[in-house]
Amino acid sequence: MSRPAPEGLWIRRLPLIAGILGGSLLLVNRLVFTPELINSQSRADALGVILSALLILTGLLWQQIQPLPPAATELQGDYQLRFRGEFTASQRLELGWSSHTLLELTAARSLLILWQGTEILRRGTFPGADSTLHPGSIVTRVQQTQRPVYLVDLKLFPARSEFTEVFPENTQAILCQPLQEHGVLLLGADTPRSFSPRDQAWIAALAEKLAQALSMAEESSATVTST
Repeated sequence: MSRPAPEGLWIRRLPLIAGILGGSLLLVNRLVFTPELINSQSRADALGVILSALLILTGLLWQQIQPLPPAATELQGDYQLRFRGEFTASQRLELGWSSHTLLELTAARSLLILWQGTEILRRGTFPGADSTLHPGSIVTRVQQTQRPVYLVDLKLFPARSEFTEVFPENTQAILCQPLQEHGVLLLGADTPRSFSPRDQAWIAALAEKLAQALSMAEESSATVTST
């Protein structure tokens, strides 16, 4: 499924179209309507050719400076919403709100949360309900270093096999965000290079809030059990 052409696409192409059209009209005028070339006409034609060339060059530069965003891919799978484990009402509310917000306000189309080595939430597009994520080198590194890992174009990374058993096979990008030292938030996108630096900063802040809520709930549960 392709995204609609971005606003301003024709404006970026306008110098290129105008330059090609102007050069073509000059050529037709020279060959058809000007059998005998005089000095003034020659200078005017030369100026027209220069202006057309500048317009074409400007159009090509705009295409390079402002490249079109990559097209979105329709991920293979169905929508799923699955909690695993026992949660309080406040935990479910926090998990539900955070996951809904991430899927609605970012390029993420698949979301999975690992907490204490166990999957506790899966939401978005996934190929099957029976698949299980086995943490590999990337997820382990994220937890150990407490630093996110962003696979901007998944097909370029050999380690993508760590995620393809659970996420849709045609997932284009994956962001692994640590949840303190207790877990990892995994976001799959339908577009390469889909999470901007601002998105990543916002996701990190939301992940920290979610991790604190889950940790506080665990501490409260442990206190109640010990008493």
